[in-house]
Order: sequence, then C-alpha cells, then structure tokens
Amino acid sequence: MKKISFVIPTRNEEKYIEDCLKSIKKQTKKNYEIIVVDTLSEDNTIKIAKRYGAKVIREKRKGVAIARNKGARYAKGNIIVFADADVRFENDFTKKIEEKFRNNIAGGIFNLTFFDGNKFDKIAFKFWNFVIKNLIRAGFIITNGSCFVYDKKIFKKVKGFDEKLFTNEDNDLARRVAKLKRFCFFDDIVVYTSVRRVKKKGYLRYLIIHIKSTLLYFFSKRSLKEYWNY
Repeated sequence: MKKISFVIPTRNEEKYIEDCLKSIKKQTKKNYEIIVVDTLSEDNTIKIAKRYGAKVIREKRKGVAIARNKGARYAKGNIIVFADADVRFENDFTKKIEEKFRNNIAGGIFNLTFFDGNKFDKIAFKFWNFVIKNLIRAGFIITNGSCFVYDKKIFKKVKGFDEKLFTNEDNDLARRVAKLKRFCFFDDIVVYTSVRRVKKKGYLRYLIIHIKSTLLYFFSKRSLKEYWNY
C-alpha cells in the first residue's frame, strides 16, 4: 500500500486548519499521515493540529518553501500532498491519488474550486482551471498554488522546493519535476480552497500581483520580494 503524507505549513490558521484536518480524517481509505509544519503561530493552530493526530514540527524561519521541505523530510509516505491550511478534500481523495500514481507520473495539481465563494468566484476559478489545464497539456508547466502532489522519490531527486524563492516556488518545482516525468492536471479530482486571499485584496489587485510575480519568475527566476506586503 502506498502511504500518503499530507504536509501542511501553518501560521495562525486556527480559523481554517480544523476543517482541513477533518476532511483528511474522513477519508474512506486510511492510508495517510498528517504533518503540520508551524512557523511561529500565536493562536490555537498547534493545539488543533495535535487534537487531530497530526505530527507537529516547529520551524522558526519564514518561507513556505522552507516549511514544505522540512515537512517532506519527516514524511514516511511515498506520495506527498502539499496543502495550504484552508484546503478541504473530498472523502475519496486518498483512494483516487493512489490510483493515479500507479501510472508512472511525477506529480500534479487538482481541479480547484472555492468552498466559500459566490457564483462569480466559482466561475472565475473554473475559467482559471481551464487555462492551467490546457497550458499543462501544451507543455507549459504551471500550478495553482493551494494544493499539489508529488512522488517522493522524484521530489527528493530534484532536491525539493528552492528555499531562496518566496513566491513561485511551486511553479519552479513543477517545472523541474516535469523534466524527469509527467506532471498532470487531475481534472477528475476536486479540491476546495478559500476565497479569502482574493477577497482581501480584490480581484484586480490580486490578479496584478500574481501576474507581476509570475512574470518576474519566468523571465528572471526571482521572487517578488514585496509580495507579502501587498
């Protein structure tokens, strides 16, 4: 049996982490472990994580790439799912993931939608999924950020996330992995995430920030340093 390791970086996520963990605990196939890598939370994030049986690892350094790499080092599964704290999974997620990784693939992303968005939000995300799916099929590797999965051997072979990158670390990893094996868009696996980041900034501002960040990476392999200050 392939064991799946969920690696979840957190910082003050008490409002979202419980529902994420609940959705994992409801999996019909119990072939998983949960690793929460916490970066200096000051709320009840760690307490909630431990309540749901997660292995909690502390990390003082900032950066999601650092947290994800640290979690991966503790992972015992041969499939690693990297998820944000506000992600939620359907009950057959682990079952479907095991089936996918029987087909000699390196990793992939999912059909994302909002669990708390309105009709317009969901239509916008549906269009974004369509764009990403077809870019990947055309050979242009890009991710949608909130949740992705990798074969652990391939992940280790490419040396994980680039910890110098504070943004686009997900795109960078996917592109390196895709040079070795197939990177997929799993259209038939739905994963839910929160609209909170979009609502906080507004669609236009959110879009401008991400376009600027993505172009900076693809043209110069650098991060937008002020990304988290917007």
